[in-house]
Amino acid sequence: MKTFFAGLFFAIYAGTLAAASQDDDFMAMRQAFQAGDSARVAAYAQRLRGYVLEPYAIYYQLRPQLENTDASEETVNAFLKRYQDSPLSDRLQGEWLKTLGETQQWDLFAEAYPNVINKDTELICYSLQQRLAANDNSAFAEVRPLWFNARDLPESCTPLFDALVTAGVLTVEDVWARLRLALEAGSVSVAKRINEYLPENQALNERRLTSATENPLRYLEKHRREIGTRADREIALFAILRLLRSSPDQAYAYWPRIREQFSEAEHSYFLVQLADQAARRLNPRALGWFMEAASTSAPVALSDAQLGWKTRAALRAGDWNLVLESIEAMSTPEQQTGVWRYWKARALKSRGKTTEANVILAPLSTEHNFYGQLAEEELGVTIGTPAESYKPSKKEIAATERLPGIKRALALYRLNLRTEATREWVWAIRDFDDHRLLAAAEVARRHGIYDRAINTAEKTIKDHDFSLRFLAPHRDAMRDILKQQELDEAWVYGLIRQESRFISDARSSAGAMGLMQLMPGTAKWVSKKMGVRKYRPALVTEVNTNLKLGTYYLKHVLTLSDNQPLLASAGYNAGPGRMSQWRDEKQPLEGAIYAETIPFNETRDYVKKVLSNSMYYARSFGHQVTALKSRLGIVASRSGGEKFSEEK
Repeated sequence: MKTFFAGLFFAIYAGTLAAASQDDDFMAMRQAFQAGDSARVAAYAQRLRGYVLEPYAIYYQLRPQLENTDASEETVNAFLKRYQDSPLSDRLQGEWLKTLGETQQWDLFAEAYPNVINKDTELICYSLQQRLAANDNSAFAEVRPLWFNARDLPESCTPLFDALVTAGVLTVEDVWARLRLALEAGSVSVAKRINEYLPENQALNERRLTSATENPLRYLEKHRREIGTRADREIALFAILRLLRSSPDQAYAYWPRIREQFSEAEHSYFLVQLADQAARRLNPRALGWFMEAASTSAPVALSDAQLGWKTRAALRAGDWNLVLESIEAMSTPEQQTGVWRYWKARALKSRGKTTEANVILAPLSTEHNFYGQLAEEELGVTIGTPAESYKPSKKEIAATERLPGIKRALALYRLNLRTEATREWVWAIRDFDDHRLLAAAEVARRHGIYDRAINTAEKTIKDHDFSLRFLAPHRDAMRDILKQQELDEAWVYGLIRQESRFISDARSSAGAMGLMQLMPGTAKWVSKKMGVRKYRPALVTEVNTNLKLGTYYLKHVLTLSDNQPLLASAGYNAGPGRMSQWRDEKQPLEGAIYAETIPFNETRDYVKKVLSNSMYYARSFGHQVTALKSRLGIVASRSGGEKFSEEK
């Protein structure tokens, strides 16, 4: 018997060593691929036969052949057929199609294009090229929308635009329209490329455009009496737009000095841009400027984004009639988003149209999000119980864990290759029904991949498991920490879920680290306040340290925020100083309106999700459930509140 167990132990040990060795070989092969060392890639590939990540080994060998146009159709198709359960198949096919498009092998391209799933703009433009080459002139109708884009577009789109010009489908007015879009977005390099499509006698003076970019006020002062041509007016409008982005009031004061040289439509355009920028800065003059733009003899139409900020300005002003009017002016798809359905219902209720409002609120209240929760409360319900949870069986979980795509994803997560791992995971679950999604979410939870568990569980449509959507790891470590800081457990978990999805070593592009996403400077400041000995930045991703530092800082922000979780959530994300600036100058604001009018898109979305999360966590933890409106509270005005300063 001892011999049997000894043999079993050594077999397991040898298997573990072999797996570790293959992991090392795979990482070395990946480095060789990134370095363009094909010989080393081929050498490592021999050792990785039968390895869970073998598709990557083969892909690393095949990918350089595409660039050299050495890969045959048969070789590519063999890979696609063998590894269709991996995102690598779609990735390789897309890359191969781009090679075919670049070399104009249109017959092969046309045959393979329908099979690729992820089609980016470069690939779409090659497809349209192929259709035009086949004399399919219906492609022109699909090319035109691509033109009206402020962003730089791939080189594969340029022949399409040239074809539009040749066919007379792209007019000079279309060129001016895109030029204004690019300048409005501040994309000067894109504007210069668009400028090449204008007749030489109409084109912008690029030297002046550069001058307007560098110092708009100085440019306007120097050239304000030389605004004669359309090109001159567009550059001057660009300069005044840059000026108003830094100071709407200064731009409005300067505009009369050049106003007479512009048409009524251009005047209206300036006022709309002015009003939009003012609304985004919570400037109380925004609504007046929107009204002034609409009253001109040639008013320009507002985009959905501009109508959104007009609505937010009306919310802060308490003008429910204008809220309703602005929402109803939006496009149909925009009106159907949760945010505007909710505020439209509120506007209708303010006018006594409760029945019409409830027709909107009833279906919205079934959605498991911020606006669904608010809609429930408008209907007189305090966070109803979600649909009964479905629990996958052991057999379902085991079967899911054995799927090749899931196994590859787990292996990649183990190697800390999170980008590739997430792609594999998303590809593997893309066609799952609710039951399989929950089985996959449970697999992720058991492996400690909490972000995948949450995101996967959130995809279910009818059958849900809210214990997976709202995971609560590290509760034992959190209890004493939260007690010491006197913080609401549900709120803190709601915040961490939004910050990091409980990835302990998460790092943002801005440099924030750990579960509570602390910036290095903030972590260092807090560590000094707490008297942490031998502090070093590497400690920030350690779970207990991160929670201690993060909750201390959160308590600090909460104290600066009238002890309001809404304000503290905004302050934690964007800084306590900004949180205070977003209060109204004179009047208190309903918390939901304060949240809705936060100028930063990221912070606005963040605050809503943190407060929404906290509702679910409160119920999950068995806490007394407070209405979301009560959690949001009433935000005092700046004149009525304290003056705050941000400590760092």
